[in-house]
Amino acid sequence: MSGPLILGIETSCDETGVGVVRGGELLAHEVASSVDEHVRFGGVVPEIASRAHLLAMQPTLRRALAAADVDLGELDGIAVTAGPGLMGALVVGIGAAKSLAYATNKPLYGVNHLAGHVAVDILDHGPLPERSLALLVSGGHTSLLRVDDIARSITPIGATIDDAAGEAYDKVARVLGLAYPGGPVIDKAAAGGDPRAIRFPRGLTSPRDRERHRFDFSFSGLKTAVARWVEIAEVEGREVPVANVAASFQEAVADVLTAKAVDACRAEGVTDLVIGGGVAANSRLRSLLAERAGAAGIGVRRPRPGLCTDNGAMIAALGAEVVAAGLPPSGLEFGADSGLPVSRVLV
Repeated sequence: MSGPLILGIETSCDETGVGVVRGGELLAHEVASSVDEHVRFGGVVPEIASRAHLLAMQPTLRRALAAADVDLGELDGIAVTAGPGLMGALVVGIGAAKSLAYATNKPLYGVNHLAGHVAVDILDHGPLPERSLALLVSGGHTSLLRVDDIARSITPIGATIDDAAGEAYDKVARVLGLAYPGGPVIDKAAAGGDPRAIRFPRGLTSPRDRERHRFDFSFSGLKTAVARWVEIAEVEGREVPVANVAASFQEAVADVLTAKAVDACRAEGVTDLVIGGGVAANSRLRSLLAERAGAAGIGVRRPRPGLCTDNGAMIAALGAEVVAAGLPPSGLEFGADSGLPVSRVLV
């Protein structure tokens, strides 16, 4: 497969990712995670994550280059996450990318982390349709995006107004005494539970909410409802049915995400939906989305689970699309932008 040979660096949160892509072909996908260092805190500690990136950057880079069997001199460009993300973590990746670009005299592209989660699907399923919708679900983001051109035009049409879905998973896991991160452990616990056991609230789905927040999300009330249900059960001396609580919580999240995604596709006249982000690996979300989208005549594209979480391959894939589109490099003057809007694909 032909196309630009791009190195991608991702350090927006707690995973140091380096990937190598040639056009739409994945050559290397290396990730070093610091999640074990954050477990006792029940969430990511920015300073710990930043230091972990510093330690992991060089060995992860070496592994990626070796896996791809390429030399830095062969690259057509280097792409790096410029935002959004944790400021200190972003700075580490950008500093590494700038050093490599300067030393090798290669063009540097500072790209958007969220757009990368959409672009990574190209590595599994080929070029994106001319017009598609993306549902991004992770620990820090829950968004609905209209993608007219992955390199040039992404329009946000909905987002969370409080907790992201992944953040709610982490908090509910803590309430249930489960491990961090909460997504995989709740998904596993839910497999043995009844999703209809408890009717937890579905945020921003009432007729009144539809007027102002038709495509927006809210998981704060759901998280609080789970915490109160568990608290009442404990006060009354009842055993908390962890599997049922997990399944019912997960059903509420998947119900809202899939209903709004399908509704957005219909409203935008789009028949292709891309799902990305760490929570996109969730089994119930995948199955319910396939069911509802299929009934509505909407095709669903899902990257393999290993490409859903933060990684350098997604940044390399986006960088390859940016280069192929003929867009100019970012240069060496840009800085990290923790709040970079998704409408800015390239800085």
